Amino acid sequence: MASRLPPLNPLRAFEAAARRGSISAAARELSVTHGAISHQIRSLEETLKTALFERGGKRLKLTPQGALLLPAVTQAFDGIAAATALMNRPSTSGSLRISCVPALLSLWLVPRLGSFVDRYPEISLTLTSSNDPNLIYSPDIDIAILYGAGGWKDCWTRLWSTFELFPVVSPTLLNTRPLRSVRDLHDHVLLHGDDGREWRSWLAAADQLDMPKAREHFMGDARLSTEAARFGQGVALGDSITASSLIAAGELVIPFDLAVPAPDAFYVAARNDVRPAPIAKVFIDWIFDMIETERAAQPRPASRPSGRGLPSTRKRNTNTNTITVLSEES
Repeated sequence: MASRLPPLNPLRAFEAAARRGSISAAARELSVTHGAISHQIRSLEETLKTALFERGGKRLKLTPQGALLLPAVTQAFDGIAAATALMNRPSTSGSLRISCVPALLSLWLVPRLGSFVDRYPEISLTLTSSNDPNLIYSPDIDIAILYGAGGWKDCWTRLWSTFELFPVVSPTLLNTRPLRSVRDLHDHVLLHGDDGREWRSWLAAADQLDMPKAREHFMGDARLSTEAARFGQGVALGDSITASSLIAAGELVIPFDLAVPAPDAFYVAARNDVRPAPIAKVFIDWIFDMIETERAAQPRPASRPSGRGLPSTRKRNTNTNTITVLSEES
């Protein structure tokens, strides 16, 4: 069987020349002379006893026999390149320990971990629910996904995503107690995922800081306030990342067309000695690929019209073979 195969170098010269449409371009790609490419192609034609290119034009044109051969040669070289890359790829197996902002962990990361698990089935994950930046430096954590201002020292840090904040409410609550204008928030419970700063920012943008004080609950983090809104316990501030799936599913709706930038952003951080490890790199690359893909493909959630005609928004604050989920609330 092997004796029936043409020599490798002439096949490489043929494939490069056919793909580039030029002997000179193929020579530059393979770092050989124009004459060497021409010689290799003639040698292949003699071996196959057929012409592969039509001579005479400025650009190389395949003969019917050459057009028949090219796809098979290209596929063979692509297969060799792929196999070689797999052989040289560093190991991506073992344990990886991730800490993540509670809301982002439960509402965004966990529902999407299946794609990571499918791609890297030999990685075992331990997930910790926390927004404590000190975990960056803990030997028990490899990668931290944090909500904050960034700028943590003596570690690798990269901005993952900014986002906007906007009110979200369950459709059931909205049907029984409508929100026709921002002033109607006075008749609802405001659900806070922080100390109240975010709602004050949104009300200031809506020019409603003088609104009579509404009832309010402080939930500790955005996951709890978002879940409370989902169950009809009031109106929370959601965001385009953590609330997006609930909005798409119709479990939450956006009553006003007004969005404000979140005061901070999501960051991915790791110790300097952890960041270069292949097992850390594949997770970091995956989480950035996921947010970029969703940002490019996902339309803005539909907003209900408001009485004031305002603009809309969003907010902040898994599985492989083995996933352990820990709880360490910030």
